[in-house]
Amino acid sequence: MAEKDIVNAILRYLKSVPDCFCWKEHGGMYGTAGIPDIIACIGGRFVAFEVKTPTGKLTKLQELTLQRIENAKGKACKVTSVEEVKRILEHLEDMPL
Repeated sequence: MAEKDIVNAILRYLKSVPDCFCWKEHGGMYGTAGIPDIIACIGGRFVAFEVKTPTGKLTKLQELTLQRIENAKGKACKVTSVEEVKRILEHLEDMPL
């Protein structure tokens, strides 16, 4: 499955999640380099997903950006499937508001 197909499947799932607002962050010359593919606010919590194929690797900038989000008390993860996103959301309530 191509990365864009995984992104689309995750977005379809997130749009079915109550209290979730999400979007696909588009890269390009007007975007900010390193920003994760999917940004979401779920039940008042900031969540970012960097989507990769199962063999895909994060760049150093992506690793740094995910860490910066975590340092700011958000949730930021590399994911490869809808199932991974579901597992992450199962524990999202453990995150402080």
